[in-house]
Amino acid sequence: MESCRPTAADEGLPRKKVVTVARNAASPRDRYRAQVRTEIKEHAWQQIAGAGASALSLNAIAKQMGMTGPALYRYFGNRDELITELVTDAYRSLADTFRAAAADGADLAGLAHALRGWALADPQRYFLIYGTPVPGYHAPDDVTAIAAEIMETLLDAAVAVPARPGGAGGADEGADDGAEKEAYERSYEKSFEAHLAEHRSWDGGHRAAPADLRRALAFWSRLHGVVSLELAGHFTGMGFDAAQFFAAELDGLLDR
Repeated sequence: MESCRPTAADEGLPRKKVVTVARNAASPRDRYRAQVRTEIKEHAWQQIAGAGASALSLNAIAKQMGMTGPALYRYFGNRDELITELVTDAYRSLADTFRAAAADGADLAGLAHALRGWALADPQRYFLIYGTPVPGYHAPDDVTAIAAEIMETLLDAAVAVPARPGGAGGADEGADDGAEKEAYERSYEKSFEAHLAEHRSWDGGHRAAPADLRRALAFWSRLHGVVSLELAGHFTGMGFDAAQFFAAELDGLLDR
């Protein structure tokens, strides 16, 4: 039999407040675990700054934190797992920096300055991913996928650069001389651009033409050369402004 008992609303009584808890809210245990992992990574960065990533020691970090080695291994199973976390954080930070710069309208020059600013803000983070490889360590595929995001943003900017007439992007559109076109085609067949057209697995399927691939690759390589030398202190004592040298190299890369 259906009940005819009046509800709280019918009687004018206040409704009982129902409190719901989000299912994805982190538990106190999860929050504590995240805090400990963050602290472990902070100690790891301190070790890397002092002795390099190859000297990273989980047991040393455990001692600094007042933990036993086995207790710390509950948060990171081994050294490589910790390095992967640090590498992932570094790549993600740079990828986000590039994406934000591109969203604000940054061109190749803007991305170059974003890279240098990011590197100067934390040299150890830069050297972890672009310095000497850690012996015996190999980054998993999901980490290299984040690195591919950085290259994708760079290639987008390279594609947006207007092609110079008669430059590396192709022969002069107004050239009617058949011999000139034939000479260009022969030189292209022997060029590095032609090589890149057949060896572009690193571009992630980007639509960039071979000339754009070459521009991005040369740009990326030369910028890292300047940034790495600056961060390693090789310009110290030479008497010139490293920022002005970087800007001059950038102008040369962009033919400005």
